[in-house]
Amino acid sequence: MENNKAAHWENVFATKAVNEVSWFQEKPESSIQLIQSCRVAKDAKIIDVGGGDSYLIDNLIALGYTNLTLLDISENAIEKAKNRLAEHLDKVTFVVSNSLDFCDKDAYAIWHDRASFHFLTDENEVQKYKSNVLDSLKANGNLILATFSEEGPEKCSGLNITQYSVEKLETIFGEAFELENCFTEEHTTPFDTVQDFIFCHYKKI
Repeated sequence: MENNKAAHWENVFATKAVNEVSWFQEKPESSIQLIQSCRVAKDAKIIDVGGGDSYLIDNLIALGYTNLTLLDISENAIEKAKNRLAEHLDKVTFVVSNSLDFCDKDAYAIWHDRASFHFLTDENEVQKYKSNVLDSLKANGNLILATFSEEGPEKCSGLNITQYSVEKLETIFGEAFELENCFTEEHTTPFDTVQDFIFCHYKKI
């Protein structure tokens, strides 16, 4: 299964340009605003999980953040991002890994995930992900999570996903995190379709 997932995403990022995938955003405003609302130092460690070759890292560098990590299961995605960010390699650590296999103990002030978590459709995977987030965040660290809402698509990139409401996310994260903010957002894809997302900002208790 692990190899199948990796192969799927390697193919996606090998065959599609950055603006030919449904999740493309030149400036991911909601993610940026939530990260800024955390009020962490510009050299605080921030990880973008499942970020592919998205432009969040570019935008955070432009805002002065200097200690960023980009994690994705696809080596092709990471290489694309590396090439684009060639002048800023001193500010970014690149990691090729499944989020279920990654943990960096007490490392991060912010764990950001837009449109990756909802691909976990097995309860054991969800609990493993939660455990990795908890272990990787510093005390009082921030989890910023964006998934398809219950009004959103049932599939993405040909794969099944799990739709979420704030209540459903609370059953997973509520015991270990305090909910700071939550809202829905309509994302217009490059193909002029609309995807309904839910964004939640949690603080580790």
